[in-house]
Amino acid sequence: MTVRRLPHLSWLRAFEASARHLSFTNAAQELNLTQAAISKQVKLLEQYLREPLFERKPRSLALTKVGAAYLPKIRDGFERLAAGTEEVFGNRRSEVLTVRAPVGYSVAWIAPRMTSFLTDHPDIPIRLVSSVWGEQFDKERFDLDIQYGTGRWPGFRSDRLTWEVLEPLCAPQTLSAGPPLKTPSDLKHHRLLHVMGYEEGWANWLRAARVTDVNAGQGIQCDTSLLVFEIAAKGGGIALGRSSMSGPMLDAGRLLRPFDIAVRLQEAFYLNSPEDGREHPDATIFRDWLLAQSRADPSNQPR
Repeated sequence: MTVRRLPHLSWLRAFEASARHLSFTNAAQELNLTQAAISKQVKLLEQYLREPLFERKPRSLALTKVGAAYLPKIRDGFERLAAGTEEVFGNRRSEVLTVRAPVGYSVAWIAPRMTSFLTDHPDIPIRLVSSVWGEQFDKERFDLDIQYGTGRWPGFRSDRLTWEVLEPLCAPQTLSAGPPLKTPSDLKHHRLLHVMGYEEGWANWLRAARVTDVNAGQGIQCDTSLLVFEIAAKGGGIALGRSSMSGPMLDAGRLLRPFDIAVRLQEAFYLNSPEDGREHPDATIFRDWLLAQSRADPSNQPR
């Protein structure tokens, strides 16, 4: 990749302001600099470009033909930079409710329900940020954070969102072709799919199913449930699904339950917010909505 050398941004700002006002003095007032500093920065830009950009008259400035041709390019560059900054960072954090959640939970649980929140609260700006691992809460970047665990995060208010059930899931073709899968012991003939980062997994389910001849650690590991579900749906192995995230794949018929054995988990998804400091004014509205959605889900009830 070729590295392109560009003029200093301060030179370009000085040129754009001076060209807009046709005055070094007025440009200096706008940029909170001295007239001499603006004049010097424009001069350095002209030396860099090896072309005069202004005709300097006794009481005014006029753009040269080169300066007039260069000005719209600079303005377009500044506008693109401003638009890109707005697109990536949005409004100021104080105006936008920023919620972080694991990518699997965001896609499988929050996204299908988000329309109801937007319908009820069309004027609340919200930013949803997905995470893969349980990173530490960053109070400077996020207002609310959804984490998976036991609910013990000192210094945070934690509201439980899910009551998880763990069960094997496979593609329909996995049952109709290949090694048999009629009893839990048949899992030794299949590839087990693991999601990293969870304390409870295949060992817990196999123990609950009273299976002793299956290696709980065999198979492959992935960093998200979505990836594991997709591999399983293509016949690549047996996923171990948490009920809060497996619903869409089951409803679509892409995955099914080979056994009627489900294990209740102690871990769950929790909505966390710092106990210290001022809470975002819209945080309570989003929290109440999310908890109401959780209570209304018939497959997500305390057991």
